Amino acid sequence: MDLTYTEEEEDFRARLREWLSGTLPALPPKPAATDWPGRRVYDTGWQRRLHDAGYGDVHWGASPTTRLIFLEETEKAGAPYVGANFVGLLHAGPTIAAEGTDAQKERWLQPVLRGDEVWCQGFSEPDAGSDLAALRTRARREGDHYVVSGSKIWTSHAEVADWCELLVRTDPDAPKHRGITWLAMPMDAPGITVRPLRTLAGSTEFAEMFLDDVRIPVGNRVGEENDGWRVTMVTLSFERGTAFVGEVVACRRVLGELAAHARKSGRWDDAVLRRELALLNAEFSALWRLTQWNVSEAQATGGVPGVGGSVFKLRYSHARQKLFDTAADVLGPAALDAGQEWTFDRLSSLSYTIAAGTSQIQRNIVAERILGLPKGGR
Repeated sequence: MDLTYTEEEEDFRARLREWLSGTLPALPPKPAATDWPGRRVYDTGWQRRLHDAGYGDVHWGASPTTRLIFLEETEKAGAPYVGANFVGLLHAGPTIAAEGTDAQKERWLQPVLRGDEVWCQGFSEPDAGSDLAALRTRARREGDHYVVSGSKIWTSHAEVADWCELLVRTDPDAPKHRGITWLAMPMDAPGITVRPLRTLAGSTEFAEMFLDDVRIPVGNRVGEENDGWRVTMVTLSFERGTAFVGEVVACRRVLGELAAHARKSGRWDDAVLRRELALLNAEFSALWRLTQWNVSEAQATGGVPGVGGSVFKLRYSHARQKLFDTAADVLGPAALDAGQEWTFDRLSSLSYTIAAGTSQIQRNIVAERILGLPKGGR
């Protein structure tokens, strides 16, 4: 993998920096982290600005190095991230780009890139979280529609979404990994009930979702019927492999701020603290290199990340938790009154070893699919 930048890529960096310096001061104030309707307007407004400036498709339409430059520069400049639009931009959109028909790409990709439509994720169920293939939401075929009944939980941004990437069981008699289908469900369809769930941080970006004979056109199926598990692995490879890229840059920025605060406050004389900061710096530097490798691998394999995403997700989840534990130590009592954004990031870091596949699941994937170890006893 060549990690050097070409003259053309450096020109892209310079033009992006210039655009950001002129655009960011004109942005409206960012809504509170708990105001997701307001955040939808803010986040999709930012996506529209990116689209109109020619940066809308950078998350899956650009080269790996161009995407990394974009994420580095936007994070360093303090630009908004994808926010409420993350499922569409980082999960559903790339999946449809990789697996959808030409008609599906034409229908769904541009509205995501323009910020016109927001997606949510309907994968997990009360009894099918880490063991996602145990899902029981049923879809029976009636002519040109699937009729879906069941429930989902931890449905990201369901309360502000236009579409849902939905996993359903279409063959109850097939082995559990082989009877699943991936559907795009319109969130305004009759029979959908959404009940927001309040997180430890006080926000409601997750929800329970109940489906009562919801009719979804067969044309909304991505991939073949009963081939949804394979399509889901494509989605999860994006979720674990490249969806956290911008957050690595953000964590490196936070780490630099902590080191500066430690020097200013006199904590830099603490050798134990300096060691912790040095280890975190090494960890996030390695994660950035792994990110570069994962994105390059995705480009080499047609745009789909490989199982290296599980290595990244496992290490990143624990490193992020350690970062904010160390931050609380550096800030001391001031950590109790460091602002809403800080509090939200600190509390949300606790969920990273569970969200997007638990650490236990990631270890199994690494052991079985990368190291070739035999499956353990079930």
